[in-house]
Amino acid sequence: MHSETTLNTLKAKLLAQRAELLERMAFERGGVVGRPEVAAELYEHSPSDNAQLRSEREDSFAMNEHETAELADIDRALAQMAFGHYGICIDCEVTIPTPRLMVTPTAVRCIDCQSSLEFKQAYP
Repeated sequence: MHSETTLNTLKAKLLAQRAELLERMAFERGGVVGRPEVAAELYEHSPSDNAQLRSEREDSFAMNEHETAELADIDRALAQMAFGHYGICIDCEVTIPTPRLMVTPTAVRCIDCQSSLEFKQAYP
């Protein structure tokens, strides 16, 4: 298991990442607005801008999905900390090494299991 000092450091790191992500999401949307407002704004442009607008809209939605997934990963890691399950590989149930968590505090797999998963995805 990880020491309390290590967990506190990782928690601070996750909270900082979460705050920075929420700030970036709000800035990119021109403030705190939801997905419906962003979509409505994108649809208000003239039909002559259709191709460019469609591309911008697709980029915006893809970015929003990525940011939403990143936020969910951070929240999941924080919840795991709260319940005492943080830093345990979801595949082999060994403790994920501290250096890995310091680099990727949202990691759910140890390096061996993550490498195996990526290999299986690349070569089904």
